[in-house]
Amino acid sequence: MSGDTEEVYSSRGFGGRQSAGLRPALLVIDFSLGFTDPASSLHCDCDDALAATARLLEAARAGGSPVVYTTVAYEPSDLDIARAFIAKAPALAALTPDAEWARIDPRIAPADGEPVLRKLFASGFFATPLASLLAAHGCDSVAVVGASTSGCVRATAVDAVQYGYTTYVVREAVADRAPGSHDTALLDLDAKYADVVDVDAAARILTR
Repeated sequence: MSGDTEEVYSSRGFGGRQSAGLRPALLVIDFSLGFTDPASSLHCDCDDALAATARLLEAARAGGSPVVYTTVAYEPSDLDIARAFIAKAPALAALTPDAEWARIDPRIAPADGEPVLRKLFASGFFATPLASLLAAHGCDSVAVVGASTSGCVRATAVDAVQYGYTTYVVREAVADRAPGSHDTALLDLDAKYADVVDVDAAARILTR
């Protein structure tokens, strides 16, 4: 099936490559314990993706590339704002700012000065200061890692390209709950919105 889809996209002019960015940032999307800990009902299969992300964090920090994290968390007053989104996944309501589930997984903990942006919806850009933060750093490209591939990673990558950023999604550093959703999202992102790259290529991008 994926081969057929790739053939259709290719025959109809999809899957081109974006021009290389010169000032990348690493976006770590929702690798909080609510999505990485198997004790959480929201968890994805993240261990390998976390290991790849740890490598990319090392590369970004060595290369001086900005690192930005996001986490999903709701104050009581936010529940009405995000009502339609939470209706699709009621377990999200357990992610409160003071809950352990909202904390970034300690295996990839933020370094001093690396911001953790709280969001209410799927995209890391929607109703957050992410775009302003990237502009302040002069970034022209982003490497996106995190969870889930078919949800918040996809939404962030789509918004990133719509904001004009060269957008990379790192294959080994994203995770999902269902292999089919993961694979389909990566194929579709690579065809339409982002360059899906491996962790070695992403490490080179973040250190150039």
